[in-house]
Amino acid sequence: MSAPTLTPADTADASAARSAPMSILRKLAATPEAGVVIACVVAFIWFSIAAPTYHSTDNLQVMGRDLAQFGILAIGESFVILTGGIDLSVGGLAGLAGILAGWFNVTHGMPGPVAIVLTLLICAGVGWWHGTMVNKLNVPPFVITLVTFTICKGLALSITSGTPITGLSNIFGDLSLYYAGPIPIPALIFVGVCVAAWFALERTYIGRQIYAVGGNKEAARLAGIPTSRRITSTYIVSSTLAGLVGILIIGRLGVADPSVAGSGYELTAIAAAVVGGVSLFGGEGRIVGIAAGAILLEFISNGLLALNVNEYYQTVAQGVVLGVAILADRIRARYFGAGKR
Repeated sequence: MSAPTLTPADTADASAARSAPMSILRKLAATPEAGVVIACVVAFIWFSIAAPTYHSTDNLQVMGRDLAQFGILAIGESFVILTGGIDLSVGGLAGLAGILAGWFNVTHGMPGPVAIVLTLLICAGVGWWHGTMVNKLNVPPFVITLVTFTICKGLALSITSGTPITGLSNIFGDLSLYYAGPIPIPALIFVGVCVAAWFALERTYIGRQIYAVGGNKEAARLAGIPTSRRITSTYIVSSTLAGLVGILIIGRLGVADPSVAGSGYELTAIAAAVVGGVSLFGGEGRIVGIAAGAILLEFISNGLLALNVNEYYQTVAQGVVLGVAILADRIRARYFGAGKR
């Protein structure tokens, strides 16, 4: 019996079958989020092996609370960066928001929910102010948000005279310390913010306009997109989410302390966004990558603590890891054709 003869079509099918797995891998590697997601998995496995307590339930719950604070800030920051701007005020504004919420609640006797809503409205107003200054007076985002950061830090100290506000309503603790099963409420809030941001940016017409403004503002304007309104809306989102983080912080601490709330958070938020694939030039970045960037930073930060790394070296170690992550992302973009970001 003679051997079957392979036709050119059969050969092509066999070649396609062999190349299919490689094609899938190339497509996965070409996605902007691939590198940071893989880094998250590797970091978690490595720290779990190096520190047995790292993957314990208690520590995972701690990471969930910490992640909510940094992650929500990173989501808000990313909205602004997508339009080509920057918001350096989020850390200071988060600190001031916590002070205002506590001040309204304790000093002025407002119910907790009213104090929270009023604080968030004030934060939204700050975002509107940023957008107005950037759009109407062409003030560089770096400058106006840095001014706000400085004012917020000063106001937080002035309102409290440097003394923490105690006796907060139970609602603050409920938001930050309670669980839904084994999951901390702040972690669920972070997931909710991610889903809402993903839907707004990637499934709505306004979201596509925000990307267009960041990609080419003048072309977007000529296409009829209300660029000023879209830019202002991103600053409002960023400031409002910063206010939410400030409220979560004081709920976790149990006091509104001007010396610790929100300190240095703006740099972590920007780092999480950039590591997650958001271009500092605007127009590119996805919520999945941003969330993964925030998760990676939390894995690293908590892992260093679990390994009892001297605090003087922790910042250096984080910087080195971030540099490696960014370098890996640049290599991925060049060799897998994702384009420049």
